[in-house]
Amino acid sequence: MSTTAASPQSITTAPLPPEVRVAIVGSGFSGIGMAVGLLEDDERNFVILEQADDIGGTWRDNVYPGCACDVPSHMYSFSFAPNPDWSRSFATQPEIWAYQQKVVERFGLRPYVRTGAEVTDARWDADRQRWIVETVRGTVVAQFLVAGTGPLCEPKYPDLPGLDTFEGTVFHSARWDHDHDLDGERIAVIGTGASAIQFVPKIQPAARSLVLFQRTPPWVLPRPDRPITGVERALFRRVPALQKLARLGVYLTRESFVLSFNHVARLRGLPRVIALQHLKRQIPQDAELRAKLTPDYQVGCKRVLISNEYFPALNAPNADVNTNGIREVRPHSVVDGAGVEHEVDTIIHGTGFHVTDQPIADRLVGADGRRLAEHWDQGMEAYRGTTIAGFPNLFMLVGPNTGLGHNSIIYMIESQVGYVRDALRKARARGVGAFVPREPVVEAENDEIQRRLQGTVWTDGGCASWYQDARGRNTTLWPDFTFLYRRRVSAFDEESYEATPALAPERETVGV
Repeated sequence: MSTTAASPQSITTAPLPPEVRVAIVGSGFSGIGMAVGLLEDDERNFVILEQADDIGGTWRDNVYPGCACDVPSHMYSFSFAPNPDWSRSFATQPEIWAYQQKVVERFGLRPYVRTGAEVTDARWDADRQRWIVETVRGTVVAQFLVAGTGPLCEPKYPDLPGLDTFEGTVFHSARWDHDHDLDGERIAVIGTGASAIQFVPKIQPAARSLVLFQRTPPWVLPRPDRPITGVERALFRRVPALQKLARLGVYLTRESFVLSFNHVARLRGLPRVIALQHLKRQIPQDAELRAKLTPDYQVGCKRVLISNEYFPALNAPNADVNTNGIREVRPHSVVDGAGVEHEVDTIIHGTGFHVTDQPIADRLVGADGRRLAEHWDQGMEAYRGTTIAGFPNLFMLVGPNTGLGHNSIIYMIESQVGYVRDALRKARARGVGAFVPREPVVEAENDEIQRRLQGTVWTDGGCASWYQDARGRNTTLWPDFTFLYRRRVSAFDEESYEATPALAPERETVGV
C-alpha cells in the first residue's frame, strides 16, 4: 500500500456547503468512521471539516522517527474495512496513514471533506435548532454536530522557566521538524511517554549526546513485533475469515488485560515480572541506570509501553537519563534540579497532549450560552461518553471515559458511531428537532463510572497520569471490558433524553 497521501487540492478548493444535516469536525479515525456510517444509512447531507490540508488526524500529524502503533495491526483498523496487506504485526505511521487514505477512497468520502476549514466557534441556536459552525473558510449551519477531534490532537508543552530564551531548536514530537538535522547534535529530550520511547532509539545513534529528562519512568514490556509474511497476507486476501479469526484472537488477548488492571490485583505480578526481566536483560550491567528506569507504581497506572529498542538506546555511551527535574532553560543549555548545566543544541518535547482539557471545549457554546470548557471546569463528563447535558445534538467521539488502557480505540469509535447513527435515525423517524441528555442521567452515569474506577490500577495504582484531570479524577478511561461499553451504546436510549419536536419538516437530503 502506498504511503503517499492523495492530493488535497480537489477537496480544498470545493466551497463549504451553507447547510447540512450533519457536520463532522475532524478527519481522523473518528471522522472517517462516522462518515462511512452515515453513507451506510444513505445519509449524504453531511460535511467533514478538517483544519489541516489532508485527512488523517493523529496519524497525519505524528511523523516523528519510529512512530508506530502499540496495538496490533489487525485490531487497529475498522472491522468493516480489514486490511490483509499489513506488513508488520504492529503497523508504522506511514502505513496507518495510507490505510486511512485507502478507506477514504474506497467509501467515496473525499467529496465530503473540506480541508483548511478549522472550526473556530460553534454555537447552538435554539430558535433554529441548528449549530452555527464558524470556520476559517466561512460558516456552516448543521442540525447535528459530531466532534471527532479526539484527545491526541493538541500537543502539550511544559512550562519551563527560560524556555523562550533558548537559542537552539525546539519542537514537540507531534510537530517534528524534519528540516532540522540532528546528526552530531547535543539533544535534550523532555518526557518519557509513548512517543519518546519510539523516537529516542532512532535519534540517539546519530547524536553527539542525548540527555533524557525523566520525571517518572514508564513500565516497558517487550514489543512482540514481526513482519507479516507474504504467505500470511495471501491467505488473508483469499480467505478473509482467517483475518477475522486473527483479529478476534488479538481482541480477546487484549481484553484479558482488564483483569489485572481492574480489580484482580494478584494478576498484576506477572506483567511486572516480565517488565523487570526485560529491563535487566537489556541493561545487564548498570544497576544504577536500571534503578532510574524502574517505576515505583503498579503496572498499568500509567500507559504501559512496548519497545525492544528504548533501554539499549539509553544504555549507550552518549546517552544519559536525568531524574533531577529541570530548574530552568538558558540560551544554550538546560539546568537540572541539582543545578548542573547541560549544554544542548536542540530540545525535543515528548510531553504528550491536552487530554483532560481538550481545546475543542473552548470552541463549543451550548444552549445556555456557556462554552463547554466552562461546563467542564470541574472535570469532563458526558453521557455514554458521547452526549453532553446542555449541548443539544452534539455528539463527541472518543469523549470522556471512552479511552482505553488495554485495547483498540477503534473498537470504541465504531461502538459510538453505531449509537450516533441510531440517534439520527430516531430523530428523523420521530420528527425530533433536538435531543439533549437529561442532566440527572448524565450525573448518575458518571458517578457510577467513578465508583467503578475506584480500586483499579488506573486510579489507585500509585501514580499521577494523563488519565487523570487536575482534580485527580480519571475522566479519560473506560473502566471495564469494551464489549460491555458496546452493549451500553447498542441502541439510542430516547428515555434518557429531552426531545424537542422539529420546528419544520426536515429538508430532503441534497448531498454536498
